[in-house]
Amino acid sequence: MTRPANDTLDLVPRTEFHGPELEFDLAGLEIGVAEYDEGPTGCTVFYFPPGGAACATDVRGGSPGTLGGYEWVHAICLAGGSLLGLEASAGVAAELMARRGYATGWTDIPLVSGAIIFDYGPRQNAVYPDKQLGRAALRAARAGLFPLGTRGAGRSATVGKTFEYSQGEPAGQGGAFRQIGSTGIGVFTVVNAVGAIVDREGEVVRGHLDSATGLRSPLVDGLEQRLGTGVPGRTLPGNTTLTVVVTNERLDARSLRQLGRQVHASMARAIHPFHALVDGDVLYAVTTAEVENPLLDPVTLGVVASELAWDAVLTSFEA
Repeated sequence: MTRPANDTLDLVPRTEFHGPELEFDLAGLEIGVAEYDEGPTGCTVFYFPPGGAACATDVRGGSPGTLGGYEWVHAICLAGGSLLGLEASAGVAAELMARRGYATGWTDIPLVSGAIIFDYGPRQNAVYPDKQLGRAALRAARAGLFPLGTRGAGRSATVGKTFEYSQGEPAGQGGAFRQIGSTGIGVFTVVNAVGAIVDREGEVVRGHLDSATGLRSPLVDGLEQRLGTGVPGRTLPGNTTLTVVVTNERLDARSLRQLGRQVHASMARAIHPFHALVDGDVLYAVTTAEVENPLLDPVTLGVVASELAWDAVLTSFEA
């Protein structure tokens, strides 16, 4: 029997959703989400009209799947579908090209960076976010709203599979936003980590779940228990957390790059373990460079964004 796949199904993108949303106020950023219910899988597009934005890419997971990594981007596309999901990024570029009248000059080509998660674990089909879905997500892009939970690229995301895949739980995409004076900072993340999600009290709140007892194991306690009984570790591949940090604060290339590093490293407080060999963690730090705020030097901005990143992770499993 042929597995259900893009080539064998008549797939129709879904771009309207109900459920929790993050409201944010960042001029120069629009977000679009599109899904295939047949997967289920999807993609999430961050669009920077009219002319794009400066971007720094920080790759820390041991198994990333990326496209582009440009220092200037017109859009970023996060998608499910493992490596095949990078096709959605090509769809975003194709839609942008159409909007530009199919111009092919050197500076007319759209710059789209993309990254993917492996979301085939919970589903028994081969459906992936393709070019059509990427185009649909960009067409649906709007300002000020970001769907939370099992939406977009996080439609089939799971977390907390360090010890056994069966101990994982559904996650998704989360976001947080803060305004400080004229500066806006938004953090958006798709959490499909091998690690579990930990709250600010240090408690595991998603993943590492023992279905028999209903208890969730802290990372070190669970690991020590297994090592003590001689049970070998069997951490499975196919995990990734993808994050986009966006600010309107003007930053030079060095400061933007370090902002990405600072925030990405901080997320290890919220996900245990993080940046593992079997994760493909990628973070994009973006500035639309619209304001200068003397209250926020780059380090302080990084501290604020890091706290927002933790909040974003905690909203990734909103119902």
